[in-house]
Amino acid sequence: MAQDTNNSHSEQKQSVNYKKRLNSWAIARILPDMKREIVARFRSRSDADGHMQLLLRMTPEANFMLVFDCQSKEAVA
Repeated sequence: MAQDTNNSHSEQKQSVNYKKRLNSWAIARILPDMKREIVARFRSRSDADGHMQLLLRMTPEANFMLVFDCQSKEAVA
């Protein structure tokens, strides 16, 4: 019996988009040339703040910044 793989793929994509919208707060590491690299994502700002404090203690030479990623294009879809 054949499975509908297109439907399964669509459900997985929707699930990933939903999970991305849940984790709106992110910690970005500032790299040379002002490029950013997302280190971690969080559901709440307080979780992100706590993790960022830990990162700053463990790697004082690195530059991190807390960002809110609303992902408006995906939120509308």
